[in-house]
Amino acid sequence: MIKKLLGFFALIQFASAQTRPNVVIVITDDQGYGDLACHGNPVIKTPHLDKLHSESTVLTDYHVAPTCSPTRAALLTGHWTNRTGVWHTIMGRSMIRENEVTLGQHFSKDYATGMFGKWHLGDNFPYRPEDRGFEEVYRHGGGGVGQTPDLWNNSYFDGSYFHNGEIVPAKGFCTDVFFQKAHEFIKAKAATKEPFLAYISTNAPHGPLHCPQKYLDIYEDQKDGIAAFFGMITNIDDNVGATRKLLTDLGISENTLFIFTTDNGTATGANVFNAGMKGRKGSEYDGGHRVPMFIHWPAAGLSQHREINTLCHAVDVVPTLLEVCDVPNSEDVKFDGSTLKALLDPNSDVHWPDRFLVTDSQRVVDPVKWRKSAVMSQQYRLVNGKELYDIKADPGQQKNIAKDNPEQIAKMRAFYDQWWADISPSFPQTTEIHLGHPDHPKVIMTAHDWLNTGPPWHQGMIRAAQGGNKKKFGGHWAIKVLKEGEYKISLLRWPEEAKHPINATLPPGKNVPGASKAFRTTPGVALKAATAALLLNGKEIATKPVGKKDTAISFTTKLTKGSHAIAPIFRSAKGETGAFYCIIEKL
Repeated sequence: MIKKLLGFFALIQFASAQTRPNVVIVITDDQGYGDLACHGNPVIKTPHLDKLHSESTVLTDYHVAPTCSPTRAALLTGHWTNRTGVWHTIMGRSMIRENEVTLGQHFSKDYATGMFGKWHLGDNFPYRPEDRGFEEVYRHGGGGVGQTPDLWNNSYFDGSYFHNGEIVPAKGFCTDVFFQKAHEFIKAKAATKEPFLAYISTNAPHGPLHCPQKYLDIYEDQKDGIAAFFGMITNIDDNVGATRKLLTDLGISENTLFIFTTDNGTATGANVFNAGMKGRKGSEYDGGHRVPMFIHWPAAGLSQHREINTLCHAVDVVPTLLEVCDVPNSEDVKFDGSTLKALLDPNSDVHWPDRFLVTDSQRVVDPVKWRKSAVMSQQYRLVNGKELYDIKADPGQQKNIAKDNPEQIAKMRAFYDQWWADISPSFPQTTEIHLGHPDHPKVIMTAHDWLNTGPPWHQGMIRAAQGGNKKKFGGHWAIKVLKEGEYKISLLRWPEEAKHPINATLPPGKNVPGASKAFRTTPGVALKAATAALLLNGKEIATKPVGKKDTAISFTTKLTKGSHAIAPIFRSAKGETGAFYCIIEKL
């Protein structure tokens, strides 16, 4: 009885920094609801996550976006993904708007804050995690190791990463490295008894499918793709186990709120087990966006298995954490989600009113109404505004009952119309890369953030010059000049750290263990550029020849304060190619 009362007190009120819980959030990439043994997967081995599941409050009907960046934007802001400006993973639509307030910014005044692994919400000021409230940052670039904004030639082993803005080399498998750095942060804060928020965000098990050989060996009887995918998850499982042991060894596990979740439906595991759901990553059906959510916090009575079957969403996470951790809403943000404090309280029997929630998968330059959407209630799913499913009677979404339920469809369509009308006015507010800020004098832009054209999203595509030699390059970067003046603009075909001529080929790099080839194994093709040109707001303002040994072509030009579209291009006899990399420095 005394333990229950103490737990209830811990959940309801925290009087001082000493009584506030530490918060550890682990979110993985492309791991679906069915990619856990505790959810019924007959092949995968996840003993540590199974144990966490058995000792946690579990949200069984928790939903996110069907792809990664949108989910992370919702999880960190409490806002619908489309409101944050993040409705895609590329094309400048994965940068979180500067007016959004993240979980890190809310917590930073009262907590030490650390971010480890995958950010994928912007690689330039003011979108980086260090700009958004995280004081300790150890991350890769872009959406995954080896993707276009990441450090050149990175693979899942022995890579280099950004540590508080500085490039540092590391040894070992990327997931192990990110957890190791999180552990160092946790140890340091435990020693000073400072409450902390550790956001551990893995790029695994997103492809390419690589993991240490010992994890591949566990699944040697499976196809290569499944062996590597499940091996990556078992590696995450071991790291979760090590993190929980560390918390125990440090004597802080009782008052640490530990969350495990994922960012979308499975990318690879559906052919083995998908928990009876329809769809996978990218899908508007439940298999694309219903994911695990385990919450463990012994001091608040959340240490035994308890299932909550209430419909919840990633937008609920920030308002919940602010309330239970007694952290002020730093900018008086009006959240799209709701606090789940009362629902989580093990001593409370709460009547939770039914509500409508929306998820969608846009993956276009500008959102399209009803595109790959699901309006959800406790009982129903309205898919794409046309299909209706009784999710309780038909969890596999096999029987469309729209014809027999026009009133229910009308209610859900009316909610969506209202939702769309609320968020759509913000769509034209393009997220722009800022130039001229004193804390970020050198800006490195990559093809990942090209607008209006499909960019090469990983370094294998860069090596292959994918998207090159078009009759006319139609893309650009959206920039915002903060201070008028002269700027040096350098166009590169290869990233600066490669130190390689624009028109030179590049030999393939070494492969690493797994079912996929590392991006760096693609041979680098010659661009054969004759000239380089700089377009500003659709007008060509300068051109120069490209020499045989040139690694960059630089222009100096005056940029006026405000918003611009900049398009540096290379021209050859075969057509135009956007500069895959562009460095801009204020003179």
